[in-house]
Amino acid sequence: MKSPCLSLLQISDIHVLPLPEDKLLGVKTEHYFHAVLANAFTKKSDYDLILLTGDLAQSPCEASYQRVLQKIEEYEIPTLCLAGNHDDYPLMQQILNTEHVNCQKQKIVGNWQIIMLNSQIIGSDAGRLEQTELDFLEKCLNERSDLFTLIAVHHNCLRTNSAWLDTMTIENSQVFLDIVACYPKVRVITNGHIHQEMNKKFGDVSIFGTPSTCFQFALNSADFAMDRTPPGYRTIDLYDDGEVSSIVYRLDTRLNELELHAEGY
Repeated sequence: MKSPCLSLLQISDIHVLPLPEDKLLGVKTEHYFHAVLANAFTKKSDYDLILLTGDLAQSPCEASYQRVLQKIEEYEIPTLCLAGNHDDYPLMQQILNTEHVNCQKQKIVGNWQIIMLNSQIIGSDAGRLEQTELDFLEKCLNERSDLFTLIAVHHNCLRTNSAWLDTMTIENSQVFLDIVACYPKVRVITNGHIHQEMNKKFGDVSIFGTPSTCFQFALNSADFAMDRTPPGYRTIDLYDDGEVSSIVYRLDTRLNELELHAEGY
């Protein structure tokens, strides 16, 4: 069995609150963020890269981002961070700005480049890739056409089959996918935002959605709905020949404390 040239850990939608003991919909989000990391590092200790794909803070403040930074820095692994619809991106860029943990938009390792795209629309739950992001994407793809590519973005570009959630995709996803279709070495697009697992294909491109480290959205729901599915994370292995393999793992604990009756947050 061949070894991957790059082993990634994707963590998403952790929704850390201003105080460590604070709860969101009955859930201590920071507790589960730590539990997911601990679980991931019992499975494997030598990840090459961590991707934090947005909604790092539910109510963004300096303290919440400082605690995220402190926890991730314990592992001494390069970590790239994206903003989600709940985040304060300028504050993130200010605090998550160390040698190991930062908001760098492109990273090249071996035969692969990782491209991080900002899909945040300030004041909206939906996403959009502004022209500057699309131009950056094409610049990276053109300048390093020799490399296989993984693109990480917070919002999803494909629908989930949950009507309420599909109002909050990348608004110009077709423009984005039209660009991707022109570059055969793009192999992966991975997102957060949807609080559930997604494994789809767009041509030869694998489209991944990654569970939240806290509560999950119920599948195939017309209206906002959650279930007690455990928190999770995704590992992605990238191979020298462009092959990709990925697994979603979950904690053993169901969220019995989750306030399922909630109509939003």
